[in-house]
Amino acid sequence: MKVLFGLGNPGSKYEKTRHNVGFMFLDYLAKEHGVSFVSKPKLKAEIAEFISGGQKILLVKPTTFMNLSGDAFASVKNYYDLEISNMMVVFDDFDLPMLKTRLRKEGSAGTHNGMRSIISVLKSQDFPRFKIGFKPDHQVSDLSSYVLSNIPSKFTDDLRELFETSETEILKYFKENSAK
Repeated sequence: MKVLFGLGNPGSKYEKTRHNVGFMFLDYLAKEHGVSFVSKPKLKAEIAEFISGGQKILLVKPTTFMNLSGDAFASVKNYYDLEISNMMVVFDDFDLPMLKTRLRKEGSAGTHNGMRSIISVLKSQDFPRFKIGFKPDHQVSDLSSYVLSNIPSKFTDDLRELFETSETEILKYFKENSAK
């Protein structure tokens, strides 16, 4: 089993914000594969699953807020007895150019509090992550306000295209690089 762990904040208030692009990507995948999320309170998450290339893919959206994402990550990891190499975190990256992506096998949290939480709970940075860039084209005085503001509608089509190509890249990565 492979896991895509999307970062975001629960609730309609945050639904279309830059910080919720991880949730948006998982929602896109769920819709494309005809599956729905189910609340799993013990795991502190909503979960959906589908089969791709004979492999079960688990989609996980934490129900904790961003800064406590590590709690849900650890709950899912422990419940399913997963290797972290089979779990990929999808999240927004303020330092990556707008709508550019980067897949890494490991790395630091950078400026992302959700990633800090996961790294803190795991006591490791050695897990795959997929970053979606939202670097502004102007100086931002308040990072929190920027990432918690809605994604401008002019990026809707670009996001859909990005999600399509990202799915292919991530599934290929899982097939070629994950523990069995």
